[in-house]
Amino acid sequence: MEEKGVAVVFGGSGFIGSHFSQYLLDNNIFDKVVVCDIKPLNPKRITSQYFNYIEDGSIIFYQVDVREKIEVDIMEKVFLIANFAAIHREPGHNPNEYYETNLSGAENVCKWAEKIECKSIIFTSSIAPYGPSETSIDEHTIPVPTSAYGGSKLAAEKIHQIWQAKDASRRLVIVRPGVVFGAGEGGNVSRLVKATLKKYFFYMGNKKTRKAGTYVKELCNAMWWVLDNKSESGVAVFNMSMNPGPTIEEYVESVCVTAGVKRYVPSVPYWLLLAASYIIDPIARLLGINQPISPVRIRKLVRSNNILPGFLVKNNYSYKYSFHEAMSDWKKDKPSEWS
Repeated sequence: MEEKGVAVVFGGSGFIGSHFSQYLLDNNIFDKVVVCDIKPLNPKRITSQYFNYIEDGSIIFYQVDVREKIEVDIMEKVFLIANFAAIHREPGHNPNEYYETNLSGAENVCKWAEKIECKSIIFTSSIAPYGPSETSIDEHTIPVPTSAYGGSKLAAEKIHQIWQAKDASRRLVIVRPGVVFGAGEGGNVSRLVKATLKKYFFYMGNKKTRKAGTYVKELCNAMWWVLDNKSESGVAVFNMSMNPGPTIEEYVESVCVTAGVKRYVPSVPYWLLLAASYIIDPIARLLGINQPISPVRIRKLVRSNNILPGFLVKNNYSYKYSFHEAMSDWKKDKPSEWS
């Protein structure tokens, strides 16, 4: 797939969308990326080159709410739609909000793809549809979501698959990534980096808990690789994680090596931190304080997400970054997030 032209990225102002937009232009895959998002572009989101693409018109922006009918007129031929638009933070939303955005968004993006006759869609799902499990999980595992987010993502996958099934020449890539980290993330791994460096991270019997994760640049490369090499037509569904997924202890050790520091990380009983979170969280909400200690996050820290990238292994995908190389590259792109 070597055609130039236009790619449209829904949810393109976000973390993954910003990186994928730059990836497509850095690798000379497309001439222009149209970013559609309810939030404006952030020129400082990732790198200075991203800002340059905005300045020279290679990245252009349309304000779009995917919960509504999409009315975007693009004169050029659109060769690829990437749908990253979603509500995904847990905790932070009521159950109905996940379904309202993630299902309506999938339906409206697919309708727009039909309207403009685009033949290729990349959709970012999640490992959340699998549900929590201490055993290893690959793409053949039956999803059993236990959260509104996981359920909404699984339903959104089916909406995209219905779009593809209407025309055998259409190509659909569904990626189920674990935790995605990198410059501009601001999520779980960013909190772990900050907590480790500022000496308030604690183990709670979870040193060996596996957390499937991937570097955002690796995710971008894998999404394009699967579309370009493994989906001539039809549907490709793949898990995205390092292989194997790192343990919590390995995350902490990699942070320390990358930052060039030594840290003693104490262990605290799980029940004690969980009890404290039930006290701290409502008080922080009442005062409008954004803090990392919530019951949902504490529980997630002791649950393994042992997700295996079976599709990538089977098809001999070659990873570009080791775990340490990924952390070092992130620090190089955004040293301020490691201070």
